[in-house]
Amino acid sequence: MLGVINLDKPVGPTSHDMVAIMRRLTGMRRIGHAGTLDPLASGVLPILVGAATRFSRDLAGGDKRYLAVIRLGWRSATDDAQGPIERGGSLPADEAVATALASFVGTFEQRPPAFSARKIGGRAAHRLARKGEAVTLSTRPVTVHAIELLEIGRNEDHVDVHIDLRCGPGTYVRSIARDLGDRLGSGGYLIELRRTAVGSLLAEKAVSPERLEVLAAEGRLEAVLLDVGALLPLPKVALGTEDAHRFLHGSKVRVEPTSSVGRNAVFSDGTLLGIGRVEGDLLQPETVLDSDPR
Repeated sequence: MLGVINLDKPVGPTSHDMVAIMRRLTGMRRIGHAGTLDPLASGVLPILVGAATRFSRDLAGGDKRYLAVIRLGWRSATDDAQGPIERGGSLPADEAVATALASFVGTFEQRPPAFSARKIGGRAAHRLARKGEAVTLSTRPVTVHAIELLEIGRNEDHVDVHIDLRCGPGTYVRSIARDLGDRLGSGGYLIELRRTAVGSLLAEKAVSPERLEVLAAEGRLEAVLLDVGALLPLPKVALGTEDAHRFLHGSKVRVEPTSSVGRNAVFSDGTLLGIGRVEGDLLQPETVLDSDPR
C-alpha cells in the first residue's frame, strides 16, 4: 500500500494514536502523518501509508484552513483549554476585536506555544514545560492569508470569537489566540479548533476512524487511499523512460529550461518517481521511490 488517507481526527486522541490505529488496521509499520493536530483539535489529518511517509515534510507544507473559537477574558498556560486557566483583563468591544483580528493577516513573526512539540536542545518544549522548567522559544515567520470573523458571543465573564482562518504551514492558531488576547489586554486562549483543509484535502471528504475500521474488516482500505503524487504542493516535471531510469538511480538528468527552479515532484507516464531539485537545466534527485519504469 502506498498513498494518503484523508482522516477526520476526532477530539481526544493524539495524532500518534491515529497512526497506531492505521498500523493495526494495515499490519504495516511504515505509517505516519503530515501536520500534527493537538488532542483538543479535530479535522483533517493526512495519514501517510508506506513510502508516502517519505513526503511528510512536503505534504505538511501546504496551506491550511481552520474553524476556531477564541475565548477572551481569560488566559491559559497552554494557550488552549487544557489550562491551567486564570482570569484576564477587561472584555474588549466588538469593534476592537475585529480591528485586532485584521492585524494578524499577512506575514509576521510568531512565538510558538510553550506547550508544543518544538525542540529545545533536542527535547520537546511541552515536556520541559510540564516539568516546570522555563521555556523560551524563538519566533519564526508565519503567514496568515485571511481571517473571517464569523461571530462574537458575549457572556458576563468572557467573549467567544468564532473565526475562519486560512494560513501557511507552521502557523499556531493557539498562538494567535494568545496574542490576540494580549493585544486587546483581555487575555485569550483557544477553546475549539477544527482543521477544515490541508492543501486540497477537505474535511467534508475526510474519513472517520470508525469508517476505516469497517473498510479494514471488509478488506477495502485501498478504496480511500489517495495518490500521493496528486497531493504534493510542488511544481511537476515529467521525464521519459530513459531519464526516469537515470533519476531513480540517483543521476542528474537534463530538463527544459522552463522547468520551475527549486524542488519539483517528478513523474514518468503519470507515475510519481520522487522529488528532485531543478537548478538551471539539471534535475538533481532528492527523494526517490523504489520503482523503475523499465
